[in-house]
Amino acid sequence: MSATPRIDLASVTRLTELADYIVPFTIRVMCDLAVADHLVDGPLPVDVLARRVGAHPGALTRGLRALAGRGIFTEVEPEVFGLTPLAEPLRSDHPFSVRECFPLMPPDIYSWARLTHSLRTGETAFGHVHGGAHYYDHFAKHPYECVRFEKSAESVNPFVLRTVLPVLDLAAARTLVDVGAGHGTFVAGLLARHPRLRATLVDLPHVVAEAPAVLERAGVADRCETRGGSFFDPLPAGADVYLLKTIIHDWPDDKAARILRNVRAAARPDSRVVIIESVSRFGNHDDTGKVMDVKALALFGGRTRTEDEFRALLGEAGFQLLRVTPTSSMSVLEAVPVPVTDGHVGAATGGGRPAAGGPAAPTPAGRTA
Repeated sequence: MSATPRIDLASVTRLTELADYIVPFTIRVMCDLAVADHLVDGPLPVDVLARRVGAHPGALTRGLRALAGRGIFTEVEPEVFGLTPLAEPLRSDHPFSVRECFPLMPPDIYSWARLTHSLRTGETAFGHVHGGAHYYDHFAKHPYECVRFEKSAESVNPFVLRTVLPVLDLAAARTLVDVGAGHGTFVAGLLARHPRLRATLVDLPHVVAEAPAVLERAGVADRCETRGGSFFDPLPAGADVYLLKTIIHDWPDDKAARILRNVRAAARPDSRVVIIESVSRFGNHDDTGKVMDVKALALFGGRTRTEDEFRALLGEAGFQLLRVTPTSSMSVLEAVPVPVTDGHVGAATGGGRPAAGGPAAPTPAGRTA
């Protein structure tokens, strides 16, 4: 006989909150409408706010009231709304703005509606819905959605930079290649921190074309060049550091190893590889990386890896993992090339153990051929 269910109404309430998609979708629409930007100077009557953001007053009221009940926005008097601390990061001018982080893109939404396919087969729901297409191949053919995705992926870079810079030692480096660099916001932050560093950004032509404007605004364009191309093709050779930020988790082992072998072919014997990713850990602790692992399953076909899995993957590509340093956002993995003997790359052994630290959390990024 099965055990009698435990009556716990608090658990039922919490579960319904976690399973609800109404609130997340409503937040994303408020981001699209830039509602928080129009409340910077104080609360506004909803009819004024609706006129400014191009919304229906009654419908906007209903959406804002739903969010105000969760602490996002506040109804200071009937049909007059203002910001709360939870709504502040939805402002475009916030130092850690997440406004661009939550786009509502139909290709993604259709894929999530078929997540069951991924859990049953281990295949991407995205490919199942979109005729076998890989995520990045699809977006390369849809420029508007591609730009929205890139802005989403890069919107968390200010926060990630703040967490990884204290543990990422680039003081001795003079040249860096950012593999899968996107629009360049992350490397711009590195260059601002290290004035003697020069960088090369590598990404697909339609992606990296946006980088010069980003670098110019950051005041680092004179120390950075961009190259259009895939990280499945030969990479710029001889850099001190090769950076792969949130790239490897997007790919299955064979393609991830191929990317790393390309880096190995370009690297000098004394080059260093820095991988910024989530590192999976056993246990029931709350870890955004575990959640993002489901996203990698559903959309990209990759996965979050353990330290041992990273060590094996790097070893296959000719690198030795030296250390793994967790931060409050992602982990920083550092590796060096294994010496080549008799024309063959030696086997990688050993490797550092991770330091104690907080959970890792990836941000979506990566490219295709």
